[in-house]
Amino acid sequence: MKENLIEIFSSIQGEGKYVGCRQVFVRFEGCNLDCRYCDTENTPGSHTTCDIETYAGSREFAKLSNPRSASQVAMEINRLCKEVSHQAVSFTGGEPLLHADFIRELAKELEVPLFLETNGTLYKQLASIIDVVDIISMDIKLPSIVSQPQWEAHRHFIEVAKAKDLYIKLVVEEETTEQEFRQAIDLVAETAPETLFIIQPVTPYGGVKAASPEKILMCQNYALTKLKDVRVIPQTHKFIGQI
Repeated sequence: MKENLIEIFSSIQGEGKYVGCRQVFVRFEGCNLDCRYCDTENTPGSHTTCDIETYAGSREFAKLSNPRSASQVAMEINRLCKEVSHQAVSFTGGEPLLHADFIRELAKELEVPLFLETNGTLYKQLASIIDVVDIISMDIKLPSIVSQPQWEAHRHFIEVAKAKDLYIKLVVEEETTEQEFRQAIDLVAETAPETLFIIQPVTPYGGVKAASPEKILMCQNYALTKLKDVRVIPQTHKFIGQI
């Protein structure tokens, strides 16, 4: 089994519950959604080579030919983890669950916890590898940023994911409506009210505008009426120049 990968590197987790932790990042091609603020070029088949960091944290990369086998990728992950202690390996994208079978193959050879960064819609694929995943960072995608609402997919996804170390993240921008934000909070309150919920102020990109400080606080006000643990955490890696 082989897959095209975009990059493998060591950096700091910049978002969510494990912000600041050192992780190896494995970026896959392809996504099943079309978020307006996406800043990743992940078109399937568009990467003939994979950028692989030569030493953990060096920011020096070798270009190796795609596609890569699970054994080749696992070897690079384990090498980086031996060079510097890492909290987990993060599978990101794109949407990593489009590559669920490949992740299962990788898991057989990895020596660190598996961290999944996902748009929270591919619940069947998640169920197929839930036994090998340790941590799940799930986004809720609001109707204002994707072409088709994902409420039912998110509901099913949470039901599967909450068996693991799950936290749920929602990006708030200037155009986020009160109605859709409340619907998201109500969905989480119905399915996993004890789960950590993170409001992430959008990093302006491609014409997307940041929400005001007042709006972010009002969002947290409502979320705290329904959920136990609600935090506001921006993309911290953007502030300190990390990739």
